[in-house]
Amino acid sequence: MSANPVNASVFADERLLFEPVSPEANPLEVIFAFPNTYSVGITSLGYQVIWATLAMREDVSVSRLFMDVSEPLPDGADVLGFSLSWELDYVNILSLLESLQIPRRSEFRQENHPLVFGGGPVLTANPEPFADFFDVILLGDGEDLIPNFLDACQEVRGASRGEQLRRLAQVRGIYIPSLYEVRYHSAEGAIASITPSDAQIPPQVEKQTYRGNTLSASSVVTQQAAWENIYMVEVVRSCPEMCRFCLASYLTLPFRTASLEASLIPAIERGLAVSHRLGLLGASITQHPEFEAVLDYLDGDRYDDLRLSIASVRTNTVTPKLAGILTKRGTKSITIAVETGSQRLRRVINKKLENDEIVQAAQQAKAGGLKGVKLYGMVGIPGETDEDVSETVAMMTQLKREVPGLRLTLGCSTFVPKAHTPFQGYGVNPRAKKRLKVLEKALRSQGMDFRPESYNWSVIQALIARGDRRLSHLLELVRDYGDTVGSYKRAFKQLRGQLPPLDYYVHEDYDGDRVLPWSHLRGPLPPETLAKHLTDAQQAMALP
Repeated sequence: MSANPVNASVFADERLLFEPVSPEANPLEVIFAFPNTYSVGITSLGYQVIWATLAMREDVSVSRLFMDVSEPLPDGADVLGFSLSWELDYVNILSLLESLQIPRRSEFRQENHPLVFGGGPVLTANPEPFADFFDVILLGDGEDLIPNFLDACQEVRGASRGEQLRRLAQVRGIYIPSLYEVRYHSAEGAIASITPSDAQIPPQVEKQTYRGNTLSASSVVTQQAAWENIYMVEVVRSCPEMCRFCLASYLTLPFRTASLEASLIPAIERGLAVSHRLGLLGASITQHPEFEAVLDYLDGDRYDDLRLSIASVRTNTVTPKLAGILTKRGTKSITIAVETGSQRLRRVINKKLENDEIVQAAQQAKAGGLKGVKLYGMVGIPGETDEDVSETVAMMTQLKREVPGLRLTLGCSTFVPKAHTPFQGYGVNPRAKKRLKVLEKALRSQGMDFRPESYNWSVIQALIARGDRRLSHLLELVRDYGDTVGSYKRAFKQLRGQLPPLDYYVHEDYDGDRVLPWSHLRGPLPPETLAKHLTDAQQAMALP
C-alpha cells in the first residue's frame, strides 16, 4: 500500500498529552487520514481527539496519513478513515484513495480493500454529494460514536464486505449509503424517494449527540501546526442563540458547557504545562455560565507569558475586564458576529442584537486596551433588501464615529443554505454579488477594512451543501479538470441531461414538502420544528 513519504522529523516535534498504548496481537489495522497537509490537519481539534481515541485502544493499530506526510502504513489496512472539515478537501480524498490504490467509488471496491469511512461536520450535515466515495459515514459527535463503530468493526471482522456493511448499518449513527436507493422524478428532476434496500435497514439514520460535560481538548501540541504550538480547549458546544441560517447552532444542539472544575480548568492546566499558547474554542464561549471564573484563573501571575486566543464573542459579554485580560495575554482584537446592521433583518434571522449594544461592546473593547474589533457580516440573507445593506453601512459609520481610534474590520460572506436549518430551502440570492461590491465601495471610502468572501466560491459551497448523489460524477470531473470555479461550469456542461443544472442546486427556493437529499438523515430537531422556525422568520420578513 503506497502513500506519501514518512517524515519522522515532523512527528518527532509532537508533544503528546495522552499515552498511546501498544497494540495487542492481531489488532484492527486503521489508517486515519486528513485530506490536507499535516500543518492544517494537526490543527484540527476534531482530528486530534479521534486520533487519540484510536491510539489509546489496545485492539487498534492506527497510522496517520496527510497529503504531504504519513506514518508507516500497514500493508493491508482493515479500515481507512477521513475527517472532512471543509467541503472542497474532497479533491484530496480522491487523490489519497488513488495513492493507496483503492477505487474512488465504493461500488468498485473488493473484499481486499479496507472499509472507507468518513466523519466530521461536512459529512454530518449533508453527506450525499460524497456518498458514493464512502462505504461508511459516521453522523454526529465522536465521543460515543467512534468507540461503538470500532467495537462493531471488531465484531464483523472476517465476514464478507456486504455482511460487514449490513451489520454496521444497525449501529446508531452509522450510515451506509450503498444500502439506500435514491429515485428521481427524472434525470434532471427532484428526488422522488429515498428508501432502504430492505426491511432490515433503518429507514432513518439519526445523528448522534454527546451529552456529557467533559468537552474536547488538544491531544498534541506541535510547532508544525498552522497555529504554532497552539493548545486548544473546547469551552462550549453548539450555541443557544439559534440564528436561523446557522449550521453550527442547529446541527450541534443542544448547547453544552464544559464543567469548570471537572473538565475545563484541568484541561487548561494540562495544556499550559507544555505550551504558552492557548485557544478557547466554541461558537459562543463567553456564554459559558462560569466564563468569568475562567478569566480570573487565566489572569493569575503564573500565566504571565500566556498568549490567549478566543473565538467569536457575544456583544453583551464584552466588558473592560474581558478586554483587559485579553490585551494582557497578547490579543489585539476581538471578533463579533453581527450579520447585518438592519434591525428588521436581525428579527428575521433571530439575531438578538441592537446597534447600541455593538457600539457599547466596541467602547468596552477599547477601554480594556484592545486595538481592533472584527465584525462578521452577511449579504443575501432571505428577505434582505438594498435598504438592509445600507443599514449595515450606517452601522459601521456609527461605530467609526462613536469609537474613534479603534481599528474596524468587516468580514462579509454570502448566505449559503445549510441542511438541518430553518433556511435550508432558500437558494443563494444572485444580488448578493452586487451587494458585496456596494459594501466594499462604501466602507473602503471611509478607510475601513472590508474583507469579502468570494461570491463565486459561496455558490460552489451552496452546490455541495444542497447537493445529492448525482453530483459525485460532477465532483470527479472537477477534480480531473482542476479545482477552479470554471471547472464546475465545464463539468455541468459535459453532464447536461444527466443531472439538474447549477441553478437547481444553488439558486432555487425549495417547497416545504420537497424530498431533500438528507431527508432520511435526522438532525437534532424534527422537520416540524424547523418548519415552525421558518414560519416565524417569514412573519418577521413581512413586518416593516
